Amino acid sequence: MAKKQKPIGTTLLRPLNPLASAMRSARRGQSGSDKTSPSSARTKASKQKAKQTGRSSNKQPETVKVSPLAPDTFPAIPAIAGITMGTARTGIKYSGRPDLVAFRFAKGAQAAGVFASTTMPGVPVDWCRSLIDSDQGMSDVRGLVVNAGNANVFTGQAGRDVAKASAMAAAKAIGCRQKNVLLASTGLIGEKPPVDKMVAGVEKAAGALSGDGWETAARAIMTTDTFAKGSTATAQIDGADITIAGIAKGSGMVAPDMATMLAFLFTDANIASPVLQTLLSINVRHSFNAITVDGDASTSDMVLLIATGKGPTHKPITRVGDRRLADFRRKLSRVMTDLAQQIVRDGEGAGKFITVKVTGAANRRAAKTIALSIANSPLVKTAIAGEDANWGRIVMAVGKSGELAERDKLAIRIGDILVARNGEAHAGYQESRVALHLKGKEIDLEVDVGVGAGEATIWTCDLTHGYIRINADYRS
Repeated sequence: MAKKQKPIGTTLLRPLNPLASAMRSARRGQSGSDKTSPSSARTKASKQKAKQTGRSSNKQPETVKVSPLAPDTFPAIPAIAGITMGTARTGIKYSGRPDLVAFRFAKGAQAAGVFASTTMPGVPVDWCRSLIDSDQGMSDVRGLVVNAGNANVFTGQAGRDVAKASAMAAAKAIGCRQKNVLLASTGLIGEKPPVDKMVAGVEKAAGALSGDGWETAARAIMTTDTFAKGSTATAQIDGADITIAGIAKGSGMVAPDMATMLAFLFTDANIASPVLQTLLSINVRHSFNAITVDGDASTSDMVLLIATGKGPTHKPITRVGDRRLADFRRKLSRVMTDLAQQIVRDGEGAGKFITVKVTGAANRRAAKTIALSIANSPLVKTAIAGEDANWGRIVMAVGKSGELAERDKLAIRIGDILVARNGEAHAGYQESRVALHLKGKEIDLEVDVGVGAGEATIWTCDLTHGYIRINADYRS
């Protein structure tokens, strides 16, 4: 978890007087483009399943193919007491689709956040860091504004003015102060967002608040994503049914240390912000910080957890060690892991979901480093994309990790097939069986490095021509 920073917090929260001055400043030197969002059609089978289950589909306009690893439907997320939301079309980058969402929370809502560890954070990351204590979280969060298409990164004073103007517009609509509003952005780096469009979008979204619309909200924060990402679960606290829900975005520029994504988690539980902060920080390690698509960490990564305390009545949770939190912790972990894996399943150009498990390492940190070395290897990822049983590339990736590994004790499994053992190919190894496993969409790699008891699991995807196409044309 990145330590709390205070580089520009006091400047960002300084009142705008008047708002017009910020708008004029943000307009200087701005540039922008209009690009239709990635989208696609669903299969007939998925449509039929959606009809049978009554759940909304992940259908998009027919322009770009939805990831073959996408879930068939968006989950049926219920209204959460104390939360309303609205979306708007700003037209900053995308046309014909919502690209901004505003949330309003009941007075007294608690918040926690974990942010990108990059030394080049975006303005929204700095803004939220100045409000959320890395140990204590944040009390009385009233609003959240998220926009897609422009990340407000490396934009200087104009970017800070846009952040202030957006927070002021949301605060005015909600009836709170700027310091009660959180901000998040995703999209192009280095282009100054037009403040007039941002403010108009915030005002429009805040004027159309309702208790549902989760899928629309999830779509509004997409960039190169091919499907909307959501997850929900029900937990028990004092016998009461507590709702946990989340939405996320992410497809490329994804690596651990907050990956490259935005994720927003919500609950109607009555849980104090320091407890939320601890729960979030712990669960991030095994979810959003256990995924990688291409090894590139973003400037805008953020995971927020908001608790309204407006659900079924239960005694407030004020200690992490409270036994009544047990089921909530399990369900929160489940939702976070689900969202993290959906991001990998939507990896740019992905055709296969890969689980890399490393055991026998010196410790957990070493195991994770080795697993990432495998998961981020272009040679490993392209071999899997080509369904080539070239397990020697896994050996290479273990060796280059820099962590302790015993060559003559190394064991490799692909699927349930023992490929190598004790430093050489297994005597009964049959490449045809591995080739058959690699034809599937769910690929399992397991490596034991023969040193100790450390283990870790990382989720990734293959590397295809599609990744190159998407990123070569991203600004076109």
